[in-house]
Amino acid sequence: MKKNISPSNKNAGFLLVEILVAIAIFAIGFLAIGTLIVSTTKNNTIGNISTQANMLAVDKLEELKSMGIDELIPGEVDGVQSNIKANGNAGGIYTRTWTVSDTDPVSLTARYIEVTVSWQHFQGGNRDITLATVTRGGGI
Repeated sequence: MKKNISPSNKNAGFLLVEILVAIAIFAIGFLAIGTLIVSTTKNNTIGNISTQANMLAVDKLEELKSMGIDELIPGEVDGVQSNIKANGNAGGIYTRTWTVSDTDPVSLTARYIEVTVSWQHFQGGNRDITLATVTRGGGI
């Protein structure tokens, strides 16, 4: 004897399969969005730390450039500041070093200044930014 399938029984179970497929698609989408948020946050943090290090280097470079040429004595103005914050105060992750050297040992009219800011990257490894310039002192 042949069973008669009514229209309501013919699609039985499809709604459950459709719901499971929709949940799987949403789960994949939310996982992708979550990964994107974590990646964006990490990249923003790296960018902020690098920008702060760059500003520390620029500040010291400008400070040294504003000194007179007679004050920029090679080897005597060199320095190190360890564990500084982005504003230059103590207690941060940055180490700032600078050196002053002669560009022309005969005329002594210009100095080469190099400032390096380094820090320990939160995922391991050291990072640094180095800025250099030649100056005649007095902001020139």
